[in-house]
Amino acid sequence: MYLHLGSDTVINTKDILGIFDMDTSTVNKATRDYLSYAEKNKKVIYVNYELPKSFVVCRDKIYVCPLNTITLQKRCK
Repeated sequence: MYLHLGSDTVINTKDILGIFDMDTSTVNKATRDYLSYAEKNKKVIYVNYELPKSFVVCRDKIYVCPLNTITLQKRCK
């Protein structure tokens, strides 16, 4: 099954390791460091440049997405 993240971005649900809320997850310094490290290594893909509400961690990339985590979870079902 595939998950549409917005714009022209579609990912395979088998590759998803986790879906995280941007507001609550980035409070932790470890998460901010992880995202910074991934961005420096060009592993972060911005679905579009609207206000990010969530990020999806996959096996090889991190997708920053303007959709809410609940919306993404409903699309996965």
